[in-house]
Amino acid sequence: MIGCTKLLCQRVTVSETLRHERSGSTPPHLLQFTTDLRPIVVWNVTRRCNLTCKHCYLDAQPEAGGELTTSEARAFIADLGNMNVPVLLLSGGEPLVRDDIFELARCAAESNIRPVLSTNGTLITASVAGELRRAGIRYVGVSLDGIGPIHDDFRGEYGAFDRAVQGLKNAQAEGLQTGVRFTVNADNYQDLGPLLDYVCTLGVPRFCMYHLVYAGRAAHGSDIDLSHEQRREVFELIIDRVIQYDREGIELEILTVDNHADGVVLYQYVQEHQPERAEEVYRLLRMAGGCSAGVKIANVDPEGNVHPCQFWTDADLGNVTVRPFSEIWLDSTNPLLAALRDKQSHLTGRCSDCGYNDICGGCRIRARAVTGDLWAEDPACYLTDAEIQSTAGRACVAGD
Repeated sequence: MIGCTKLLCQRVTVSETLRHERSGSTPPHLLQFTTDLRPIVVWNVTRRCNLTCKHCYLDAQPEAGGELTTSEARAFIADLGNMNVPVLLLSGGEPLVRDDIFELARCAAESNIRPVLSTNGTLITASVAGELRRAGIRYVGVSLDGIGPIHDDFRGEYGAFDRAVQGLKNAQAEGLQTGVRFTVNADNYQDLGPLLDYVCTLGVPRFCMYHLVYAGRAAHGSDIDLSHEQRREVFELIIDRVIQYDREGIELEILTVDNHADGVVLYQYVQEHQPERAEEVYRLLRMAGGCSAGVKIANVDPEGNVHPCQFWTDADLGNVTVRPFSEIWLDSTNPLLAALRDKQSHLTGRCSDCGYNDICGGCRIRARAVTGDLWAEDPACYLTDAEIQSTAGRACVAGD
């Protein structure tokens, strides 16, 4: 996750993140920059969904079984609380189709975990929004993959865009923090600028642009993914909008997710335009550490299987009904977790040669999907050969 607004507009510092990290109580807005190994847990509470999205990484279905029972779920959440997990992201499928979702959110809040909801938004009526607030949900992220027909086409249902926007408005009316999630690809990238401006008119304070990861129904996502030129065009638009909105006093935080080459390009922009801040920005990116799979983010699927991230469902680390999540996650003998926590030592190809692999490291899922090699270069990296050979980043922190 690249906090573009925070990094470009000086809304976070190294000293601030270190101070909170030492206190053991890092606030949510700084979690992406800490070196704390307590993960954010993405829990797919169900495989069921009322939509059929083209790029669903879980391949959700209208009907599906095998979910954790309420009692199993409560035990799992209690273990997360004892582990001091900071955030539990309730996802799916569509989490709101689960009858006990409000009880599970309340259980997390009572366990001193911040429960947040990732949803398609179409089921957030005014009544549901009120239930979410009373259950302890404070943040709701709604997926929008374009404006109007573009979104509806991706979601497989006419009117899905209007219902999602109404869901956002219902959540806002209840005082819930809201955000928009946008998965960029070749079919919708030209809608990014208009969507950003539209989100501003809604008063939504957070926008996360996700790069496509080749998993689930998007397993062959390279067929619809952006070209390298399009990807650079998209991120340059992100930088322009961040600067524009900050100048105009528009309170929209913009982040990008699942391609840490964005962080390198952002750093290079700071080097050119804010050189006095370059060292601190690089250190913050290095603290974030690139891809967080198996390090700062974990996934638990509907059946209770633990994975390094939500896109990596074929790598089972254990099951929370058999062994507590805390034991699974902290098991230093697990070879995959050990490798992910020392990924620079395993990278090959351009990722190994890159002078910025301490702030990136590429996406291992995309690398494996295209090459068959988990540690190969990320095919979505859009940096030039000249850019990856730079030693400027390592030089600026050589004294650490």
